[in-house]
Amino acid sequence: MANWSRLAARARIYRQSTPADRDAVDIERAAPAIPLSKEGEEIRGLVRRPIEQRIPVGYVREFLADYVPNQTAYLPGPLRERLQRMGCSPVTDRFAGTYARQVLNRLLIDLSWSSSRLEGNTYNRLDTQNLIEFGHEAEGKDRLEAQMILNHKAAIEMLVDQAQEIGFNRYTVQNLHALLADNLLPDAAAGGRIRRIEVGIGNSVFHPLAIPQQVEEYFDLLLAKTAAIEDPFEQAFFVMVQLPYLQPFDNVNKRVSRLAANIPLIRQNLAPLSFVDVPRDEYIEGTRGVYELNRVELLHDVFVWAYGRSCRRFTVIRDVLPDPDPLRLRYREVLQQVVGKIVASGVRRDDADASKRLVQPNVPSDVLNQVVALVINELHQLHEGNIARYRLRPSQFKEWTIAQRDA
Repeated sequence: MANWSRLAARARIYRQSTPADRDAVDIERAAPAIPLSKEGEEIRGLVRRPIEQRIPVGYVREFLADYVPNQTAYLPGPLRERLQRMGCSPVTDRFAGTYARQVLNRLLIDLSWSSSRLEGNTYNRLDTQNLIEFGHEAEGKDRLEAQMILNHKAAIEMLVDQAQEIGFNRYTVQNLHALLADNLLPDAAAGGRIRRIEVGIGNSVFHPLAIPQQVEEYFDLLLAKTAAIEDPFEQAFFVMVQLPYLQPFDNVNKRVSRLAANIPLIRQNLAPLSFVDVPRDEYIEGTRGVYELNRVELLHDVFVWAYGRSCRRFTVIRDVLPDPDPLRLRYREVLQQVVGKIVASGVRRDDADASKRLVQPNVPSDVLNQVVALVINELHQLHEGNIARYRLRPSQFKEWTIAQRDA
C-alpha cells in the first residue's frame, strides 16, 4: 500500500548490518548535504517531531483547487530562468526527446538507480549498470529489488521513445504507473488503475482521500492543471508535489511523480532530472512536509539542488558525445519495428534481403540501403540489456540468439 513497503523496511536494516553492501552505505553517507532555506529548515524540524506530537490531517482539496496555472507558482520566475539556463542543450530545435536519446544510457542507469535508492533499494550503481546493460542480477539481493530497477528502465524507455506523444494525460501517467508497478503489487490488476482502496502513509499523520470517486475527480483536475502550466520546471515540480499528495494509485506514487517530472524536460530537450546523490532523508521529509503541512519549501530545496546536480553530470556527457545520426533519428520507429519483427520471426541478422523487404514500405528509395544498413547494425548490437527498446521478450531474444549460433 502507500506506506513504506517491506522492501524499503528491509533495505534500511540491510544497509546497517551487511558488510557486503558497503558500497551502498558509503554512497548514502557520502551524499552531500543539501543547503536548506530558512523555511526548509523549519519544515524539517516540524516533520521530525515524534509522531504523537504531530496533528493528524486529511487531504486538503484547496491545496490543489486553489492553484491557478501560470498565475500561482511554486518556483519564482528568476529561479525558473536560472534552471532553464542550467538545463538548456544545443538540440532545442530538434525532435522532442533528442537530448534524452543522446544521454539515454546514462539516464537509464542514473535515474533507475537513484529513484530506486530513494525507495530503500540496496543495489549500488555498478549492480544497477550490470542489471540494465547485461541482465545480471546482483548476488544476495532480493529479486524485488531487481524488478524495481528493471521497471524504472522500461518506464524511462517509454518516456524517451514516445517523447513526442507523452504528456500530462491519463494515458501517459497511468501507463507510467503500470510499468513502474509491474510485478510489485499484491493486486496485479492495480497497475495503472486509479485506486479503489483506502491507503495510509508510513510514519506520517497524513490520511489521503479514501473515496474512489473523489480520487478520480482530483486526479483529472491534477492532470488538467499540470498540462496547463507553461513553464517546464514549474510543471515538473508541481507534479512532484501534487501527485504523491493525492496518492492516486495503490502504491508507487512517488516513483511515478519522479519520472513524470521528467516529461516536460524530455519533451523540451532540457537536461533530465536523475535524482543522483539526493539524500533520502531530505527527500522523504520534503514530501512529508507537503503531506502534513501543505508546504513545499523543503521539497523545493531538494528539487533545485537535485536538478543542478543532474545538469552537471549530463553536461559532461553531452559535451563529449557526437551529434545523433539524423537518419537514425528520423527513422527510429521503423528501426524499432523492423528489428523487433526480425527477431520475433527468427530471421538471420545478416539477411539483408529480409531487412529490405520489411524496411521498403516505410522509407523512400533514396535512403533505403542506408536504413537497411542501420537495421543490420542494430541487430549486431542487441543484447539482454536493450531488447525492451524493440518490444522483445527475453524468451524471444534467447531463441533468436540460439538460432543465430546454430545457423
